[in-house]
Amino acid sequence: MRLVIARCSVDYAGRLSAHLPSATRLILVKADGSVSIHADDRAYKPLNWMSPPCVLKEADGVWTVENKAGEKLIITLEEVLHDSSHELGVDPGLIKDGVEAHLQVLLADRMEVLGAGWSLIRREYPTAIGPVDILCRDSDGATVAVEIKRRGEIDGVEQLTRYLELLNRDPLLAPVKGIFAAQEIKPQARVLATDRGIGCVVLDYDALRGIDDDKLKLF
Repeated sequence: MRLVIARCSVDYAGRLSAHLPSATRLILVKADGSVSIHADDRAYKPLNWMSPPCVLKEADGVWTVENKAGEKLIITLEEVLHDSSHELGVDPGLIKDGVEAHLQVLLADRMEVLGAGWSLIRREYPTAIGPVDILCRDSDGATVAVEIKRRGEIDGVEQLTRYLELLNRDPLLAPVKGIFAAQEIKPQARVLATDRGIGCVVLDYDALRGIDDDKLKLF
């Protein structure tokens, strides 16, 4: 991972245009190719970012990050205060809490609740950027990646998007669709998922355990 602290301005050119005026910011360039720009007052959420796959081109004082859709993130560096790279190694991944892990087990065992004829390929399907919670096939034989959360927020949609971009490069699996499943899905996350063609499923933990007849709600 490369960490750059610099006084910079940032312009985004794509479906919309956005501009960040000059300020001192942290720029992260991750091993997966993603680039994100952070301020000191927004916790983990970046001011702007470009998800992989994308290409970073460095010229004198200007970085241009471009994705496969032609969208660009242009970073104009005025003063570089710090520039270092670090090898983080393979991350073991997030250990899910009890409810989230149990939801995964229950849903994998009852694929029919997603639809008649759905079948499990594998739980914790391995990828280069972490395991997909559930990989399955729908009634038409299409591959579907399912990301499970207790509370569905934008970060979860972004995570599933990264998995889908990677899985769709595999000719044996492509095309791969996505399902974002959670006990509660925030409105912003639902809007983002819908915009990206990802289905949303609200899971009922008690129903999956057989306590209630209503297994889940599919939107």
